[in-house]
Amino acid sequence: MLHDMLNTNWHEIGIVASRAIFSLVSLFLITKMIGKKQVSELSLFDYVISISIGNFAAEMTMNLDSQVLNGFVSVVIFGFIATIVSILTMKSIILRRFFMGTPTLIIQDGSFILENLKRIKFDMNDFLETARSAGYFDISEIKYAIMEADGKVSFLPKEENLPVTNKDMNLKPTKKGLCANVIIDGKLIKKNLKNINKDDAWLMKNLKIKGYENLDDILLATVDVNEKLVVFSKKKVNDVKNVLE
Repeated sequence: MLHDMLNTNWHEIGIVASRAIFSLVSLFLITKMIGKKQVSELSLFDYVISISIGNFAAEMTMNLDSQVLNGFVSVVIFGFIATIVSILTMKSIILRRFFMGTPTLIIQDGSFILENLKRIKFDMNDFLETARSAGYFDISEIKYAIMEADGKVSFLPKEENLPVTNKDMNLKPTKKGLCANVIIDGKLIKKNLKNINKDDAWLMKNLKIKGYENLDDILLATVDVNEKLVVFSKKKVNDVKNVLE
């Protein structure tokens, strides 16, 4: 290993480093041109463009036999095409459906549409995992499930499983807002405590009421806009019953 280091071509490494910086700057500028959707919601077309641009950037960096300009031109062309397609799909429903795809019904009136599951190559384990991520551990609660064009799955629960609103109960709604994280991994976040106009004494008093003396025992503590303190302990759960495997 030492022999390899002594025989390293530092000039070549310098060239690779400069190419890497140029490639990174190019990718950043092209991504800015394409827009945030390229990063957050990849359609099938966006995914192909992203993979291609990534390959061009890697080639531009590592292949010293090719000109940097070759890779840069490829990245710019693909970025330009992605931008044009994005503009066209905003103006044409037909093109939008062709490039971005259309939603696919997975569950209708509580019943699976098997042919659609096969068509989108979405097996039952994938669906169950997605449903759990959306808060549905009991599939019988779902009336409709739709896979959106970007691959996300949207759910509509059955009427009897819809959450009851304050309007339904004729109740006066309570004030809602962001919760302040005042303790994370046993560390006091004083800035957040100050932002909600509270101090250490107030927090420690309320922690003691809940039975906490040591901050190291706390995984997370939050305070909502109604000054309600919620504490999540680091206490180990011994009786773990996994029925999902």
